[in-house]
Amino acid sequence: MTHSTAARRAEETTPRDEGAGAGPRPVDLVHLSKYTLGNRSLENELLALFRNQADVYLARLDAAGDEKEWRDAAHSLKGSARGLGAWARGELAEEAEKTPLAARDDVMARIRDAVAAVNAFIDSVAEG
Repeated sequence: MTHSTAARRAEETTPRDEGAGAGPRPVDLVHLSKYTLGNRSLENELLALFRNQADVYLARLDAAGDEKEWRDAAHSLKGSARGLGAWARGELAEEAEKTPLAARDDVMARIRDAVAAVNAFIDSVAEG
């Protein structure tokens, strides 16, 4: 990783001015770089896989017919998000794990927003 790449990544994961209401980036690229030992090709592959799996996770949450299916789908989403460094999405998935199936509408709306934010971010940083 070059110095400029390291600087860019540090900037991308540094919280913005809190007064402006903005937070950290949707994916912690420094965490991802450590996870992949700086292998950019692997990082891009994981980002693409993570982005493509988002619809699968949403479909599993939507299709959950009982508490176990709901918790299992939320748990899968949580693990995937935390592994990649999508911390906010992981926190929402953890919240979903604790939310009764009958009360899922609010958390699902926020998960959909988080998925959209992560996907847009991945699209903006992906090397093609």
